[in-house]
Amino acid sequence: MGKVKYATGIDYVKGSLAKPKKKDGHSCGTYLIGTHREAETTNPNCTSLYVREANVYERSTPVTTKEMRIRVRFAAVAAAVAARKDSLEYASSDQAAFLAQKDSANGKKTMKSYLWSVCAAAYDAEHPQG
Repeated sequence: MGKVKYATGIDYVKGSLAKPKKKDGHSCGTYLIGTHREAETTNPNCTSLYVREANVYERSTPVTTKEMRIRVRFAAVAAAVAARKDSLEYASSDQAAFLAQKDSANGKKTMKSYLWSVCAAAYDAEHPQG
């Protein structure tokens, strides 16, 4: 692997420097990705630069039935969480239930994670896997 030295004033780059252009159903160019290692190390070379082909992130297999069920479940639970978060009907009861379970061993530490667990359990109860 080669060393990367950026221009004066740029210590490191994290993320995509260049992406392929998509036009008329095909991609032209490559991905250029810069990384910076933040873990403690004695190695002074902590930046890397990767070049990836334009189609590296394209899916090579069709979506399975299981994946579709997972996607549908995620979308439904996300919508239920968003609706419940803004609902005045459940606000006080959700707050009380959240505070009651928060300090337990397996308790959810944020209101959002608590709502996800409640809405996911409700979805799973309505849609049992067969």
